[in-house]
Amino acid sequence: MTTMRINHVAWHTEEYRYRSPIKFGGVAVDRASLLHASITMTGSNGATATGFGSMPMGNVWSFPSRSLTYQQTLAALEWIAARAGKAWNELSEIGHPMDLGWSMEHRMAGFAEEAAKALNLTEHVPVLAALVANSPFDAALHDGYGKLMGKSVWHCYGPDYLPGDLSRFLGAAYTGALLKDHVLPDPVPMLPLYHLVGALDPLDQSDLKNPVGDSLPETLEEWIPFNGLTHLKIKLNGDDLAWDVERVVRVERVTADAQAKRGKTSWHYSLDFNERCGSVDYLLEFLAKIREQAGMAYERVAYIEQPTPRDLKADRGNRMHKVSALKPVVIDESLIDLESLELAQEMGYTGAALKACKGQTQSLLMAAAARRMGMFLCVQDLTCPGASMVHSSSLAAHIPGMAAIEANARQYMPEANRGWEKTHPGLFSISDGMVRTGTLNGPGLGAL
Repeated sequence: MTTMRINHVAWHTEEYRYRSPIKFGGVAVDRASLLHASITMTGSNGATATGFGSMPMGNVWSFPSRSLTYQQTLAALEWIAARAGKAWNELSEIGHPMDLGWSMEHRMAGFAEEAAKALNLTEHVPVLAALVANSPFDAALHDGYGKLMGKSVWHCYGPDYLPGDLSRFLGAAYTGALLKDHVLPDPVPMLPLYHLVGALDPLDQSDLKNPVGDSLPETLEEWIPFNGLTHLKIKLNGDDLAWDVERVVRVERVTADAQAKRGKTSWHYSLDFNERCGSVDYLLEFLAKIREQAGMAYERVAYIEQPTPRDLKADRGNRMHKVSALKPVVIDESLIDLESLELAQEMGYTGAALKACKGQTQSLLMAAAARRMGMFLCVQDLTCPGASMVHSSSLAAHIPGMAAIEANARQYMPEANRGWEKTHPGLFSISDGMVRTGTLNGPGLGAL
């Protein structure tokens, strides 16, 4: 076994404006702050390496608030990032990145509490926000370890590198379970691209009121042939049944016309309510109306992302069993640890969304746990550009059974992808609806 110790940690942020706004949980977002981190380390094999990680802060998604401003929630994530960076710099432990990442993850709840006090916030900072702020450091840790070994880090999760089983992370129920049995050492060659149909996005020319005027498509009907799309993620409101139903009906109509021109008859949808459905009854009525008004659209729905609020403990009676009997229902915002995953399954959720923004360490552990629990898995995006898109794609390509990849930055933040089209053309230049992931087998996580 080769262990590692950290020598130096650095980080900085970078700001980007969105090409067009995205609506998250009823809030229109038009910008992003990217956190880039690097960790220089030395291995017990005598080698040195520097790992890199990057992720949008995603404060509107990870720290939704009706009383705090965008700048206040962003400041909380920035504070936690600085606190985490200092903690990583001071970390004296040696070991595998899974061990170090797991150890640091348990400090995130405390960092969230410290941030709220230091910034005099009127709300608690969610643990999810702290995980997002820490994720670039965790990614850099895994990336650097792979580089120490001179190979893809996905080859470094077996017993030769990570002795023992998953019980030390996930408890006695996982005695004998090995991480290597839940990851692919080599990436699948390609995966379909999921395109986001935001609640503010024009579907056809009749919706186009404020054209961006650049060289990229402006409407869904233009995006479909431009990228050869076969998978669409539809953002919905969750508190306006008539609007939600009509939105899906219109998406189906516009998509069917665009696909007919391409000679295509098969495509898929995922539905994202951003946890705004008041109850499971809303969702059941919505599905019934979609089935009635657009039967083919209903049949195309592959899964539904967490439709009701993320605090599952606050309303354990709001169970998903009736919905999940119809379609897979995926836990997303609620998923921060094994306890939340187990509670979600108890409440009728049949799937889990993995996100690189929650950390490579946690994503791997939740993938292993969810697979052992027989749950549907998907990997979702946080409008990740550049290195974070490479990381997210690598995660999707190395977890067995993934159906597709989300890649929203090409729609909303293409400027942040500039240059990556040349280094990773198969990931960033899409014409047939497929993301080429077979090249994500270089040292580390494959980004740099």
